Amino acid sequence: MLDYTAMIVAIGPELWLAAAGLLGVLLGAILKDRFNALSFKYGALALFGAAALSLMFYQGGEAFGGLVKTNTFVNFAKFVSFAVGGFALIMSEGFLKRHDTIRYEYVLLTLFASLGMGMILSAADLMTLYMGIETLSLSSYVLAAFHRDSARSSEAGLKYFVLGALASGMLLYGASLVYGFSGTTNFAGISSSAPSIGLMFGMVLMIVGLAFKISAAPMHAWTPDVYEGAPTPVGAFFASAPKMASMVVFANVMFTAFGDVMDQWQLIVAIIAGLSMIIGSFGALTQTNVKRLLGYSSIANVGYALVAVAAGQASGAGALLIFMTLYVVSALGLFAGVLAMRRRGGMVESIDELGGLMSSRPWLAIALTILIFSIAGLPPFGGFFGKWEVFNAGIEAGLLPLAIILVISSVVSLGYYLRIVKIMWFDEPKERFESIDGSVTLTVLASAFVAGILFLVFINQLSQWAYDAARGLAS
Repeated sequence: MLDYTAMIVAIGPELWLAAAGLLGVLLGAILKDRFNALSFKYGALALFGAAALSLMFYQGGEAFGGLVKTNTFVNFAKFVSFAVGGFALIMSEGFLKRHDTIRYEYVLLTLFASLGMGMILSAADLMTLYMGIETLSLSSYVLAAFHRDSARSSEAGLKYFVLGALASGMLLYGASLVYGFSGTTNFAGISSSAPSIGLMFGMVLMIVGLAFKISAAPMHAWTPDVYEGAPTPVGAFFASAPKMASMVVFANVMFTAFGDVMDQWQLIVAIIAGLSMIIGSFGALTQTNVKRLLGYSSIANVGYALVAVAAGQASGAGALLIFMTLYVVSALGLFAGVLAMRRRGGMVESIDELGGLMSSRPWLAIALTILIFSIAGLPPFGGFFGKWEVFNAGIEAGLLPLAIILVISSVVSLGYYLRIVKIMWFDEPKERFESIDGSVTLTVLASAFVAGILFLVFINQLSQWAYDAARGLAS
């Protein structure tokens, strides 16, 4: 018989999101278009409720015969992912309303994508992992192409789907090899099985498939195109909630299923990290579209996070949680800033069109400057402490070349980050921006406050929480 108490403790947030999603389908069928505007509040409350449940069942548990297992490490990631996902959903309503695409299906797709995030974070078995990845991926493909009248959005969805299907196939083939040579799909069983050539081949294919999901180089090609072509609120969601969840899942799989053969995968992850940092930083230098620039910035930041994974569980797990939390908050705020910049001709996406923002909207320019300085890793803003933790983890693990690449790519990134600041503060003013939705304003200011002030004051508390959460991996 099922132990319902253990099941609720282990996957309470996912059960909540599944129920909210199915209820939303029913409400949409009954209320039809009357549910469109209400659905965004409904979805945000569902995601914030899931975040609260992640804290309520923070110590985690195990259910379904070991198919799912949660601990403080994954519940930390769940809380952050669901919370930023709720904010991403709140700030989407105004954009979709202006483009006549405000439909409750958008909210339901976001909820089911978030359900997929929770499933992969809870996974302790290859079957559960793959089901969660496909739940997240299928919803994401549709979200990327949600603006049906936009050729760019349709192209983004098609590219994401084709490349995502290829990556899913590689992940599934790798998982089948791992099962074939270990005799089990359970992470704990895989970890205790004898190493073999076939098992290592399967592990490498799984790394390739998971690297696509986190947009790490050289499996990064889809990222700038999808970020540019997808509706801006969708880009904000992709850059925040699924990024946090996927990155922590990558680490969880490597630490839990393949932790005993770290010497076999550390160099592979280190190479991927180095390539991501270099390609992301140098690729962004030539970009003129702010969304494409943020796409390349995402690739570089995934590289920084992978330094913590390559450092291993003992040194890198806590550093990864700190870095990703600080990154996704800043990334969400920057995409909200892009949403805030709108003129009569439509959305402003060219970097050069930000000229004179300081004179026309000083509060927005200051908030975006704080977020840019944070994501660039400049002290004393929050992002600096995230990079510092990752850098220290790399040094402690003896990954000096990777730490040097981290520093060099961070310096290179200042070239495109400071260019945006210079244009906002010192270039001639452009045409006046239109009014901003209140939810977007709130998200920009809240993200800037958190990244620039709150984390600066409470960085020690965040570090303690993250490192305490990382110890849950040992349980």
